[in-house]
Amino acid sequence: MEKDPLRGNASIPMSYPATYQAVGGQLENGQQIRTVSLSSDDDMIDITTTGTTTERSIHGEELGSHFSGDSDDIPGIGQYEDFHTIDWQRDIARDRMRHRYIIKKKQDSICDLIKGAHDAWSGWVCVLFVGLVTGVVAGVIDIGASWMSDLKYGICPEAFWLNREQCCWSSNETTFDNGNCSQWWTWPEVFSQSREGVGPYIISYLFYIVWALMFAALSAALVRMFAPYACGSGIPEIKTILSGFIIRGYLGKWTLIIKSVGIMLAVSAGLSLGKEGPMVHIACCIGNILSYLFPKYGRNEAKKREILSAAAAAGVSVAFGAPIGGVLFSLEEVSYYFPLKTLWRSFFCALVAAFILRSINPFGNEHSVLFYVEYNKPWIFFELVPFVALGIIGGMVATLFIKANLYWCRYRKVSKLGQYPVTEVLVVAVVTAVIAYPNPYTRMNTSQLIFLLFSQCGVSNSDNLCDYNRNFTDVNSAIEIAAAGPGVYKAVWLLVLALVFKLVATIFTFGFKAPCGLFIPSLCLGAIMGRIVGIGMEQLAYNYPHIWLFSGECSTGDDCITPGLYAMVGAAAVLGGVTRMTVSLVVIMFELTGGVRYIVPLMAAAMASKWVGDALGRQGIYDAHIELNGYPFLDSKEEFAHTSLAADVMQPKHNEPLSVLTQDSMTVDDVETLLKETEHNGFPVVVSRESQYLVGFVLRRDLNLAIANAKRTLEGICGQSLVLFVNSAPPQATGPPPLKLKKILDMAPITMTDQTPMETVVDMFRKLGLRQTLVTHNGRLLGVITKKDVLRHVKQMDNEDPNSVLFN
Repeated sequence: MEKDPLRGNASIPMSYPATYQAVGGQLENGQQIRTVSLSSDDDMIDITTTGTTTERSIHGEELGSHFSGDSDDIPGIGQYEDFHTIDWQRDIARDRMRHRYIIKKKQDSICDLIKGAHDAWSGWVCVLFVGLVTGVVAGVIDIGASWMSDLKYGICPEAFWLNREQCCWSSNETTFDNGNCSQWWTWPEVFSQSREGVGPYIISYLFYIVWALMFAALSAALVRMFAPYACGSGIPEIKTILSGFIIRGYLGKWTLIIKSVGIMLAVSAGLSLGKEGPMVHIACCIGNILSYLFPKYGRNEAKKREILSAAAAAGVSVAFGAPIGGVLFSLEEVSYYFPLKTLWRSFFCALVAAFILRSINPFGNEHSVLFYVEYNKPWIFFELVPFVALGIIGGMVATLFIKANLYWCRYRKVSKLGQYPVTEVLVVAVVTAVIAYPNPYTRMNTSQLIFLLFSQCGVSNSDNLCDYNRNFTDVNSAIEIAAAGPGVYKAVWLLVLALVFKLVATIFTFGFKAPCGLFIPSLCLGAIMGRIVGIGMEQLAYNYPHIWLFSGECSTGDDCITPGLYAMVGAAAVLGGVTRMTVSLVVIMFELTGGVRYIVPLMAAAMASKWVGDALGRQGIYDAHIELNGYPFLDSKEEFAHTSLAADVMQPKHNEPLSVLTQDSMTVDDVETLLKETEHNGFPVVVSRESQYLVGFVLRRDLNLAIANAKRTLEGICGQSLVLFVNSAPPQATGPPPLKLKKILDMAPITMTDQTPMETVVDMFRKLGLRQTLVTHNGRLLGVITKKDVLRHVKQMDNEDPNSVLFN
């Protein structure tokens, strides 16, 4: 049996499958082995040697307590500092040890059996709670936002808590003028004016601006005072957190409360933003808070990420009424580590959340989907050409938006504008309100506009968009194709103006210091574009019904082209171009509208817009904002195509000293001096400075906590005490007692040789979720590569600024 040069004690052949026993053997250094029993069944190692002070007995119990993160002696071990990356491997190993310990204890008593069962189902119970709470919060936000949005136009004097739609339910009138009924009073009527005329128009205009300003001011002020993290959409940060980064307070209770109230106010202010992105952030806050009820998830950062992935799915599920789309969104867009178990839990969580929202029924109709469409006409094969064209235009519009928005956000960061966040929100709100009011399509709520653009012209539609030269004699007869009247042409011009205004407004809105989402504005831009193209195609089919393109389908006189379908396809194209989603986008779109028949057109447009977007600019909006903020996010979608080696990237560079700890020759003073002089997150432990053979790795935080704890609790520990990372102390005649820190030493750090290609290193960081890896040459330690080093190297190779990576 050979001696292990790194550990200094006898190594045992670990490759035996079953039980290996040696009784009364002799070790090389003269120690006698009494028993060595290794059993692979119950993961127990029991080594007891006599002859020296080496007493090593690692039972499941000790490991259990050590790996559950609550080492009795040292509080705080296993936790992480703010703005640091978690160590996935270590956290998952700790959870496995904890799990084995529970399984082993199960046979001991009924109480332990119940504990084991509780541990097994705690994941499902946790996501059940997350789904329930998310559904309730989403219902409250939907009801609050729709009521406050209608306050800008008027009030329901009989019951002020009703919005316009609910106020008009009790009315017996059959036709409503612009959605108003006699029960609902517009603001001029409250001041005893008539509804129409110049005076009432000015009063309405002023009230619209004042309410918008009040809501926006309140939203921005709440964010500024109570929860600075509640601004923006939150999805870039959620992606970074799910990739293993810690941002303390980002998913806390204050952020949850302020984001929920703030998004209601921001949407009601008529700003060009949506509440769907923030719903994902709100759901993740709920997931984070509820995970602390279950220590298995609350105390283990890697396990907590499983709950957060399920919460993100629930967020999209309640935002769009699209549970399956939510699960796919979490898988495709935000999650980093998504095992099958998390897929099932996300499915369950999204289902529960959607069910609760359906029970609350915030929209007050029989559909839980946002923009339900009534039509189900088949589309003509030739229409794939305009659908793909919409995809291409959508990709171009999206790229223009991303580049302009990034430029503005960068300018905000470096200029004085960033020092006045509330003023910026107020200016944007006033400008938006002043320009939006005169155009009926920008004055109305964005969700209502999208619904109008998606819907088909029927008997009940009185909007200008439906001003065709038709006369409806029979309600049930097929809608015939007809020439567009003057109202349609006017509507198209107003829509073009609305498109330009919405695009510019969203560029300045997204990223300012109030809660703001991007889904609804993107859908709106695409829907306007699509509806205009749809009207053009419809008029083409009306004027030339017999040309081969329409293959006789339009010669019957029925309406064979549905402009609403073009609006749907356009909406998918722009949203796909902005976020670069594909699968989840198509599923969300057909769940959102109930238009299952139109999957192929949606797929064609989503794919075309993604290709165009990728060709014109590398990143979607979320990845671009992650890069802008300097978060340490290693994108698993991108290839690393360079030929560098680990030796080129590791720190320190050749001939520079490497900060290390030795296993048994440094004093407490030496260690504290090293901690003061360096800022590294951890230190390799070596046999001695001369040999540089690797023993293990110890984290800076754990070292600080352990030394502080020892000084507080152990007698005799002083600056001259030796720090030991091994069991056996070197013989010393006199002096203070040594400080034993083997408990905090990671004996199995991930290592690689200096000749490892960086392609492999980057892959290991992505797939294993590493914080750092140690670089060796012939078994001797050469240096360390951290996640930050990898990110900076990737940036350098892509000719970008490596100093833009801000965090560890």
